[in-house]
Amino acid sequence: MSGETDGVEETGAPIWAAFGDLMSVLLGVFVLILVGVIGMQLQLSSKLQEEVRQRQIEAQRRITLEQALAVPLAAGRVTLVNGRIGIRGSVLFALNSDQLQPAGRELLKSLAAPLAAYLASRHEILMVSGFTDDRPISGGNRQFADNWELSAQRALTVTRALIADGLPASAVFAAAFGAQQPVSPNVDEDGRARNRRVEMSPIPKQPATPRD
Repeated sequence: MSGETDGVEETGAPIWAAFGDLMSVLLGVFVLILVGVIGMQLQLSSKLQEEVRQRQIEAQRRITLEQALAVPLAAGRVTLVNGRIGIRGSVLFALNSDQLQPAGRELLKSLAAPLAAYLASRHEILMVSGFTDDRPISGGNRQFADNWELSAQRALTVTRALIADGLPASAVFAAAFGAQQPVSPNVDEDGRARNRRVEMSPIPKQPATPRD
């Protein structure tokens, strides 16, 4: 009887040792999974907080810009959509011309000071963009080769006028889009008139890169 009991005890000890090792492995796997889940939650929480922060910054940016342009916005002389200041081309220029009309010149003069103050308080630069409708330049107009050139010259005219009225030259640049990116279908005169426009968009400044 004594021998049989000793045999049972000897075979039971390795089983319990193996069971203990298995439980240790399972516990380690569980801990690793738990750490991974917590890490993912922290990462998602960090991304969510950053997204909320960026939205708050963008909302505050729009509010600041609206305050800077309160007078011309209230008068309906400009529009502000998603941070882009829009001016109808007919206010600034005659058809197929890059010469400012008197009303357009006065409007730009009223915008220069608030834009300069806004840009000075932020690390941003103003992009002045010219757009046209989809009609080709008429054959009698030899001044411009195409709508690309017309939109470029109009953007440059507005840029130079803003600089002349006090906007620092280092805080503004011109861009041309021609008939691309219309805001309205080019199916009637009203739609084409909406597409003949100039937009001004404050955008972040690019950091300076060190020279070799």
